[in-house]
Amino acid sequence: MTQKELSYMEDAVKHEENLASIIEESINLLDDENLISFMQKQMNNHKDMQKKLMMLMEEKANE
Repeated sequence: MTQKELSYMEDAVKHEENLASIIEESINLLDDENLISFMQKQMNNHKDMQKKLMMLMEEKANE
């Protein structure tokens, strides 16, 4: 993986981390249980994507 590609991957990981954090903060302000449930699913999707990107970076680093 080139340095440029690594930089893009790091940016993507940070982006997913920021989105999950923003969603988590928003959940704390909500009262509607349906909306909270929806937002928790979205937060989990972003956390999962962050993990997948990290695993991909680790795989490429070990090649």
